[in-house]
Amino acid sequence: MRGRGGATGRSGAAPGGNGGDAAQQGRLIVGVSGSLASLAALRAAAREARSSGRPLLAVLAWEPPEGEAGYMLRPDRIWAENWRREAAARLDRAFDEAFGGDPPGVTAVERRLVRDRPWRALCRTACRPDDRLIIGTRVARRGLFHYGGTRRRVPARATCPVLTVPAPHFPAYLRTRLRHATPADFVPKGTGGAPA
Repeated sequence: MRGRGGATGRSGAAPGGNGGDAAQQGRLIVGVSGSLASLAALRAAAREARSSGRPLLAVLAWEPPEGEAGYMLRPDRIWAENWRREAAARLDRAFDEAFGGDPPGVTAVERRLVRDRPWRALCRTACRPDDRLIIGTRVARRGLFHYGGTRRRVPARATCPVLTVPAPHFPAYLRTRLRHATPADFVPKGTGGAPA
């Protein structure tokens, strides 16, 4: 499916729901990057979409690794298409990690890739006053929200309400263990034929 500005996406509809009322309520737009904060925001957006019947639009912004200015010095369509495919895989992986596919019970889901900076892509996508924009925020070491470019610029420039969802907090010793965890570490041991 083709979106605005050359963005691509995938949409699907779950049974039930009232599409006419959802169109009048506006969309739920969530920024996705694959981080824990964006996964928390994606899950919060899916919960709200399920309860309100609004359509869910997940946006992943991407740019060439050296930025657009560097890309203009040596443009290469093959590499740009490769980076776009990597961004699409990251967006699909975020849905798989959060829900195992599309979120259940959501009326309409669209996945959109936008070639732009994240804050600008989110503000341009959430252009209607009845939209709601949902972003994840990381917590800094001192317990304050991390004021990065997206976290600082989106609320200042958005034309719709913005909901910020904090990333889950893990103690330091658990962060180290999670970093080195494998999928086998999450399989219940002793049941279902799993190795004990």
